[in-house]
Amino acid sequence: MELISQVLALEPTSQVLGKEPIVPFAILLVVILVVPILFERLRLPGLVGLVFSGVVLGPSGWNLFQTESQTINLLADIGLVYLIFVAGLEVDIEQFQQRKNRSFGFGSFSFCLPLIMGTLVGRIFGFDWMISILIGSLFASHTLLAYPILSRLGVVKNEAVTVTIGAKIFTDIGALLILALCMASASPTGVFNLAKLLTLLGWLIIYSVVVLVGFDWVGKEFFRRSSGEEGNQFLFVLLTVFLAAVGAQLIGVEKIIGAFLAGLAVNEVLGEGPVKEKVVFVGSVLFIPIFFVNLGLLIDLPTFIHSTNNLQLTVLLVFGLIASKFIAASLAKLLYGYNWQEILTMWSLSIPQVGTTLAATLVGYRAELLPVEVFNSVVVVMLVTSTVGPLITSRVAVGLASSTATEPAITNQPEQQAPDTSTAFTIVVPIYNPQTQQYLIELATLLARQANGRIIPLAIATAAANMDAPQLEVSLQRSERLLTKATAQSHALGVTAEPLLRIDDAFAQGISRASREQKASLIVMGWGKRTGLRARLFGNVIDNVLWASHCPVAVTRLVDSPKKIQRILVPVENLMAPTLQPVHFAQLLADANQAQVTVLNVCERRTSSSKIAARRSHLSALVAKLALPNPPEIQIIAHENVAQAILQAARLNDLVVLPFTRNRMSPGGLAISDVTTQLARQLTCSIIMLGEPQRTYPVPLPTGIPSTTSVM
Repeated sequence: MELISQVLALEPTSQVLGKEPIVPFAILLVVILVVPILFERLRLPGLVGLVFSGVVLGPSGWNLFQTESQTINLLADIGLVYLIFVAGLEVDIEQFQQRKNRSFGFGSFSFCLPLIMGTLVGRIFGFDWMISILIGSLFASHTLLAYPILSRLGVVKNEAVTVTIGAKIFTDIGALLILALCMASASPTGVFNLAKLLTLLGWLIIYSVVVLVGFDWVGKEFFRRSSGEEGNQFLFVLLTVFLAAVGAQLIGVEKIIGAFLAGLAVNEVLGEGPVKEKVVFVGSVLFIPIFFVNLGLLIDLPTFIHSTNNLQLTVLLVFGLIASKFIAASLAKLLYGYNWQEILTMWSLSIPQVGTTLAATLVGYRAELLPVEVFNSVVVVMLVTSTVGPLITSRVAVGLASSTATEPAITNQPEQQAPDTSTAFTIVVPIYNPQTQQYLIELATLLARQANGRIIPLAIATAAANMDAPQLEVSLQRSERLLTKATAQSHALGVTAEPLLRIDDAFAQGISRASREQKASLIVMGWGKRTGLRARLFGNVIDNVLWASHCPVAVTRLVDSPKKIQRILVPVENLMAPTLQPVHFAQLLADANQAQVTVLNVCERRTSSSKIAARRSHLSALVAKLALPNPPEIQIIAHENVAQAILQAARLNDLVVLPFTRNRMSPGGLAISDVTTQLARQLTCSIIMLGEPQRTYPVPLPTGIPSTTSVM
């Protein structure tokens, strides 16, 4: 003990931290866990808090971390590569193809105008042409930081939103290309080398073809041969990213170019599935936040504050960026005829500068192409735009109408692709947790009895290499006991069960395959009393079933018997593109219990009484289209916080039915908290999350009580 005291007394804290790499890593974990939560409570993006933490902990603050730290620099480099890879991975190829001409038009406007504006600002402050053009290119791209807001509001399919999302591929590629050309043109002698530039362009074209075509083919072959092995698929994606980054450095361009191309290459291979979510999740919770903290370490705060020139440069860059993006959106209005609400949404979506901008800025700063004052100014621009952009989007995108041009693509599906509604309503109930089995069977029997359907209790025994293995025999015996108990429970409740025992490689795949084979109309599952991060992910099995299922999935957390449910609350947020499937589901359950359903919509506190009445009338008309035998009650609440309003209303209800909407994660994953996640964490009553399959046409639930069973 005395020896430890002597060491601590002799060596400063910063030296001790420097000698023990595990200590700064532990501090980083605390920062990226706590700080984003605190800043989001202040209605600020979490990434702002991470950069602020870097400033406080770095040379400009407490000096706990040094910019030369090998541990932090390694993790930040991984975060840099991961950040730009996610930017390429999140390019929506399908939406881009739908509106590629208009996406190219708006992408050209939103790229060229900020490029010109940034170049002029650079020249005004005396920078040479190369630095000025590089400054302009930094603001030519945009980050879809407000995508979770659009997803929550249900307006992603609006044409203006689709065009803005598609334009990102042009702006990102253009910005990275200019960065590569500026890096290649820079030479120690300061002489422009045309031969070197042309050689680099040739290698870059060959390299891009190899990555985009070769990695795509290899990825499809690997995923086809390793079906269901998510761990190997995850490692393959990571290997692809870093191989592409190394290849880019071998031909003389920055590694972020390779990372972006790798994201585009595996985009189609991954699709929208659990592997993609896990790839993005790992980067978003660990490496990318460390990258933002490292940015804060590099900011020279005293120099920035005491330099009038720095402040002027920052102000001009902020206003120049916002103005040029607005002009670009206005040109799109003149060319394509969008209304002002759509134009303001496009403008606000194109304002945030996070992913490509920060990656290119750090690369240019490390290569000594960008001076420290430009680096400081760009980081401040990022902080301002990442706050202002989503804030404006949340205001102007409310009530944004769906594009009429995209409606036929959704509604006019071929007849043979629609689900077969002539078969009996079938509910599959996976049983693997004896603690939740009783309530799940009760819920399934209530729904099946109401719809004259059938229930299939399903038990999965995971396969072993040897079919005579003792582990498999034990698993089969346990599954048979669960099925026997479930059959007895359903018989006691007046519904005949058809138990099914299946041997499969994994639980999730077994549930999805068996449900498809049985032509299930609904899957009812439980997730237990999990909180925090586990509640958000619902565990591995449920997460994979939600991704793979062909029919709706009701993920339940039942705190009491479903037979006791008398009041059901169904929050509906966006009235222009509402998700009414939960209303239909709730009414089906309510009819079985003779319960009351309340459909809730939350509007802003300052909404006038006349507008509230109009919203109530509009919502009533939407619900009336479902032709429910017992129409639900409509309730409108004026409140400044949607989640808090729903929590207050839920106190008077036994069950809350929520749509399970999967938010597309922005690069960094540090945008706006999902309302559904907050509710799942804080609600104390029973909850049912109704997840929709990954398709473009709705899956119908039964229309109500058949005439022969209308009286209970």
